[in-house]
Amino acid sequence: MTCRTLAIDWGDRRIGLAVSDELGMLASPAGVVTRRAGKRPPIAELLRQADALRVDAIIFGLPINSDGNETPRSIEVREVASKLAARTDRPVRLVDERFTTAAALRTVREQGGSTRGRKGDVDALAAAILLEQVLQAERGGVVLGEPVVPWQGEGPN
Repeated sequence: MTCRTLAIDWGDRRIGLAVSDELGMLASPAGVVTRRAGKRPPIAELLRQADALRVDAIIFGLPINSDGNETPRSIEVREVASKLAARTDRPVRLVDERFTTAAALRTVREQGGSTRGRKGDVDALAAAILLEQVLQAERGGVVLGEPVVPWQGEGPN
């Protein structure tokens, strides 16, 4: 069974988005959500985007270091993904996103472009690269990542 999937590339200032087609063949950049410093994570906006894009599943890029170890950002992503999973019936998975931003930067440069003033484009392209890896693996019968357990903790979602 195929479905539309949303990929999320979590960043300090911007959250890159990408979406697949219904057949699970193509990943396309789908813009960015801007984060405000000191504010709660924009979970409601991510869910609005998921609704608008009519997705059936959500992938969060898990930022781990080059040695494969967790980072402070990966802990933050795990918490946000868990809180988002608690507010939707869609399956949510975490997938290793190592090197996706570097690949996005390289792609822009190889096309003769500059990344100056295009950080949002790079973030959305990084999400598309992550999603393409997921789709390619699924076409080969492999499901990447780990399922997210919905948040059960105290405090605001």
